[in-house]
Amino acid sequence: MANSPHGGKLKDLLARDLPKHDQLTAEAETLPAIVLSERQLCDLELILSGGFSPLEGFLNEKDYNGVVTNNRLADGNLFSIPITLDQSKEDIESLGIKPGARLTLRDFRDDRNLAIITVDDVYQPDKAKEAKEVFGGDEEHPAVKYLFNTAKEFYVGGKIDAINRLEHYDYVALRYTPAELRLHFDKLGWSRVVAFQTRNPMHRAHRELTVRAARSRHANVLIHPVVGLTKPGDIDHFTRVRVYQALLPRYPNGMAVLGLLPLAMRMGGPREAIWHAIIRKNYGATHFIVGRDHAGPGKNSKGEEFYGPYDAQYAVEKYKDELGIEVVPFQMMTYLPDSDEYRPKDEVPTGTRTLDISGTELRNRLRTGREIPEWFSYPEVVKVLRESHPPRHEQGFTVFLTGYQNSGKDAIARALHVTLNQQGGRSVSLLLGETVRAELSSELGFSRADRTRNIGRIAFVASELTRASAAVIAAPIAPHEQARLHARELVEKYGSFFLVHVATSLEYAEKTDKRGVYAKARSGEIKGFTGVDDPYEAPAKADLTVDIEKTSVRSAVHQIVLLLEAEGLLDRL
Repeated sequence: MANSPHGGKLKDLLARDLPKHDQLTAEAETLPAIVLSERQLCDLELILSGGFSPLEGFLNEKDYNGVVTNNRLADGNLFSIPITLDQSKEDIESLGIKPGARLTLRDFRDDRNLAIITVDDVYQPDKAKEAKEVFGGDEEHPAVKYLFNTAKEFYVGGKIDAINRLEHYDYVALRYTPAELRLHFDKLGWSRVVAFQTRNPMHRAHRELTVRAARSRHANVLIHPVVGLTKPGDIDHFTRVRVYQALLPRYPNGMAVLGLLPLAMRMGGPREAIWHAIIRKNYGATHFIVGRDHAGPGKNSKGEEFYGPYDAQYAVEKYKDELGIEVVPFQMMTYLPDSDEYRPKDEVPTGTRTLDISGTELRNRLRTGREIPEWFSYPEVVKVLRESHPPRHEQGFTVFLTGYQNSGKDAIARALHVTLNQQGGRSVSLLLGETVRAELSSELGFSRADRTRNIGRIAFVASELTRASAAVIAAPIAPHEQARLHARELVEKYGSFFLVHVATSLEYAEKTDKRGVYAKARSGEIKGFTGVDDPYEAPAKADLTVDIEKTSVRSAVHQIVLLLEAEGLLDRL
């Protein structure tokens, strides 16, 4: 029999409210609606399914203060992460959010009504206290950044009436609710289940670790990866789930089950580890593997870890009796080539030869196409990773040229376009400033806001093409530093971004202008012209600087090609 839920009863609101589904559906259409963000949707999904039992809604002020201050709800139940519904003052006023009000909670993706909240209270949290008590207070922590930069200023507490499950179109068969997973365990005859939390691909060491944990406790394994919101920069969940599916047959005798968890992680270290244990208990697990630096966000800008390596294990161990789930410490595994086996590092005799591949080294091998040995990961897992992470010479990138009108950036862009097309191997897209203005931004003027919007559109198109493994050459004037930084940020989610400053002087660009556009700007015929009545902010940190007054277009293109070659992007040349 599966472990009992946290608080003693699984709060499956979808099952509870099914008899009044039609009534709630009709009522929801008559109420003002709060359109939920992606994180709020993740939270709501786990409230509705009972994954956050004993919660039946978003925390009111009394529960919130208890969780922040001492890890407890007002009724005394252990709960370590505040689950809150943040709203702006404007929305509170316009929607009439106040105690006693009922409001529909709506999915931003498809406008489906998911639930109705009955408001207990509207309160303004002490965000500084929440940041310090829950996450440690470091302003570089991603959850602290979210708290101050994204979360709205007020929280709305209240219980939920469930209407609909969230619609998912990926891996539907693996998206068990707690009730469904408990039933699955019961059908398999499993009474002892070790849950393994992960937001990364799994390799042979992870398989060995989980098998050892299960065998030592006469249990089975629940691989329970997070597929909601994880740490920025993590491998996408589509790739990770394909990895888990490829790995599953490597477990002996049907030892493991794979289920997906739609959680929005906070990367909250010790607090988050307690939360994860509560969630896995609700899903029926009897044991939970807590890793080294579990749910930690890594290091801050000073190179310091946000949490101690074993803080999370200590935190869960402190509450183990109350949690009712056994903590399984994460053992660091290492490979012994002479005996072709993995063992925990603390069990390896001194002097024994061992092999390891770090995460950094793995990413480097994927990037360069170098071999990933079978002792580290299974061939079927490597195949999935290589499909999603091709070697450098197959990856997309963007070359972003910026400079004055007639600085030579367009000529360089056209010549580079021809050069890369001659190479072959990937599609090459050219986004000239005038072309984009005509085709995508014809309604925009030349105010700072409109220029920023135009560069944003170019960056969006470039990022999507880069993601599709294309080479992108963009050549707008892009006179403002902030817009260029935003462009880099967008593109670098999917590939490399190279800022090339075509630093030809304004005097030379104007002197060699055969179209007469500078003359028109000087006469006032053209308004908001960069260099005449609108400033150009030179890049603070360009990847390459060229000057057509001092070098030829051919030489400038050659310098760009050398830059791309040095990054391994043009190995086919």
